[in-house]
Amino acid sequence: MKIPKRIQPLVDDGLVDEVLYQLMSGKEATVYAVRCGNETRCAKVYKEAMKRSFKKAAQYQEGRKVRNSRRARAMEKGSKFGRKQQEDAWQNTEVDALFTLAKAGVRVPEPYGCYDGVLLMELITDDDGDVAPRLNDVTMSPEQAIEDHAVVMVYVMRMLLAGLVHGDLSEFNVLVDAYGPVIIDLPQVVDAAANNNAFSMLQRDVRNMTEYYAQYAPELKNSHYAEEMWSLFEAGELEADTQLTGHFEFPDDEADVDTVLEEIKAAFEEEQARKARIAGPSDED
Repeated sequence: MKIPKRIQPLVDDGLVDEVLYQLMSGKEATVYAVRCGNETRCAKVYKEAMKRSFKKAAQYQEGRKVRNSRRARAMEKGSKFGRKQQEDAWQNTEVDALFTLAKAGVRVPEPYGCYDGVLLMELITDDDGDVAPRLNDVTMSPEQAIEDHAVVMVYVMRMLLAGLVHGDLSEFNVLVDAYGPVIIDLPQVVDAAANNNAFSMLQRDVRNMTEYYAQYAPELKNSHYAEEMWSLFEAGELEADTQLTGHFEFPDDEADVDTVLEEIKAAFEEEQARKARIAGPSDED
C-alpha cells in the first residue's frame, strides 16, 4: 500500500521496510502492519491533538510529572513549543507504560521505540500468524470467561502495583492470542497515586471487564475486585503475590446516593461510548 507520510521518515531511516496494510483507525491513532526485516510489526501513528477525539484528557493527565521546568511552564502556557511538548509527553506515556508493565508481569505488546509520533511495537498474532482478535470479537465458555477474567484482574492489580491505572480498559482494548489476554492502548494511563480520578477510573476499568466476561459467566457480576485491590493499595498492603478474592466489605449498609448516581451516570456514558464505537464509522488518517 501507499506509505503514509508520517511513516515515510521511518522507511527513509531503514526502520521500516514496507507498509503492509492498515489495521485500524481510532480516536487517538491509526495503526498499520509493517515489515521490519523478516518481522511483521505494527506502527501506531498518533493523531494530532486537534484531530483526536479523546474526551476529558485533562482528567487523565492530572498528576503527570514533567521533569524539565521549562517544558512544564510552556505546557501550562499553551505556547507552540508547549503544545509540542504536551504531544510528546502524551505519546511517550504509552511507551513508558509498555516498558513498565512488561517488567511488572502484565502482558502488553513489546515496544521497539517511538519516532516522531510513530510507535513501533510487537504485532500480537494468533496461531496462524494472523492479527489476534479483540476481546469483543471472541466468544468463550463460562469456564474460559472465569479464567480469563481472573487473569485480567491480576493484570489490573499488577498495573496498580506499578502505580498505574489503564483508564480506558474495555473489551476493545484487549487482544486475545493463544496464551490469553493482552492489554493494549495505554496513552491515557493514569498515575494511581497522584490523580484524584484514579480510583473511579479503576472502578470503571474493572466494571467494563467484569460486565463483558459476565455475559458468559453471570456469577462474576457479584464481585468487587476494584474496591478490594484499592483498599489494599491505599493501606500499603497490596503485593505481587496477593490472592484476590473479589469480595469486599463496604464500610456501612447505608447507600451512598451520590456515589450510586455517579456510578449509574458513568455506566451510561460508557455504554453510549461503546455503542458509538461499534456503530460509528472509523476516522480516516
